[in-house]
Amino acid sequence: MNAFDKIIYHAINSLSGHVAWIDHVMMLISQHAIEVYGLLFILFWFVLPRSKPQSRHTLVVAFFSGVLAIVINFIIIHIWFRQRPFVTLPPDSFNQLIPHQGDASFPSNHASGSVGFASAAWGQNKWISRTFTIFAILVMFSRVYTGVHWPTDILGSLVIGVASGLLMKRCSRFLYPLTRYGIKIFRLQPRKSRSRDAANG
Repeated sequence: MNAFDKIIYHAINSLSGHVAWIDHVMMLISQHAIEVYGLLFILFWFVLPRSKPQSRHTLVVAFFSGVLAIVINFIIIHIWFRQRPFVTLPPDSFNQLIPHQGDASFPSNHASGSVGFASAAWGQNKWISRTFTIFAILVMFSRVYTGVHWPTDILGSLVIGVASGLLMKRCSRFLYPLTRYGIKIFRLQPRKSRSRDAANG
């Protein structure tokens, strides 16, 4: 534990325990980020206009970016172990809002995965990018607010997530067949493409 972590951790964590509904929102975000991203993926996939296949491809790239970030985390935790704040700090010096195992504090799967999702969408569809980014910020904040991560855990996870997003964007062309298959399965092709497919069939 360093001075920066201790000061910032207590500054954010001390905000908890005062307003019940805010605590509940932060707990919900902190615990169910993966489920929320899954719901957002499905929502955008079916709500986006048929004329936006590239935006659906952004969703596919974002998904694999989030997965890559978590895979990187899995490797890191087997190389280096860092204790959680609630393991290190005196019991009465913090608020832990959610139950958690005393496993590796760094990196944060929730933070890395969220930023991986968001960063892969940067510069693409603005609604996807903004929604994923805003939610990623809330996830990162909530993990400290609820008492389960150090601030530098989150900063390091931010770097991992961004790196994953940049890498997957560079490799995105390899995912086009998967995107096209998903669009075809759910009959979401642009209408001209569907007409051509029907004529060829």
